[in-house]
Amino acid sequence: MAADVKRQVVLDTETTGLEWKKGNRVVEIGCVELVERRPTGRTFHCYLNPDREFEPGAQQVTGLTLEFLQDKPRFAAVVDEFLAFVEGAELVIHNAAFDLGFLDAELARLDGYPGMSGRCTVEDSLLLARQRFPGQRNSLDALCKRLGVDNSQRALHGALLDAQILTDVYLALTAGQGEIGFASEAPKAAVVLAPTPVATADARPRVLLQADEAEAHAARLQVLQKKAGRCLWLELEAAD
Repeated sequence: MAADVKRQVVLDTETTGLEWKKGNRVVEIGCVELVERRPTGRTFHCYLNPDREFEPGAQQVTGLTLEFLQDKPRFAAVVDEFLAFVEGAELVIHNAAFDLGFLDAELARLDGYPGMSGRCTVEDSLLLARQRFPGQRNSLDALCKRLGVDNSQRALHGALLDAQILTDVYLALTAGQGEIGFASEAPKAAVVLAPTPVATADARPRVLLQADEAEAHAARLQVLQKKAGRCLWLELEAAD
């Protein structure tokens, strides 16, 4: 491919929990290739055996089970194919720090595999959305609604499905940038975030939940944390 042709890979992962530092693992990777902002039809997708349990609530987000993943390859078996697919591309990721943290942790478990930073550049669509819609909800579902992207098939989170949806969101989010003053040669505007109201523990309602309700609540908080970049409720719980 010619050096001046822009190649992008829209990427998403699903994991056993929210933090790679706690030993959580990647269970699914989905990628969609764009060349000059047009989908080429090339994708990369795999399920992975994580060799560990899901955290409470994480399984509900994806619908994946350890039984389903038991015969799937481990990351070491697909790493070369995955890296060949993304090498040299600009990665488009929603809340990039989350996915890159997990991928770097997976690579660190293997000998001779540097992290992602030297392989690709990164465009964080969450930061782009916050720049365009400051102070508003900028989760993937919220952006779908705001930008008119169909996400009706997203009953559960799947890496390839979410990458395909994010492709449409990203193209809508960045459409016409050259005409509205965001041409690539112009300096990027600084990301300005609206002040976040400070919540306190006393402000939270105290509700006793049944076991199934608590699990569903935990799953919803994980979705917010992963796709919006932060979740005040989880931060408050961690501070208790």
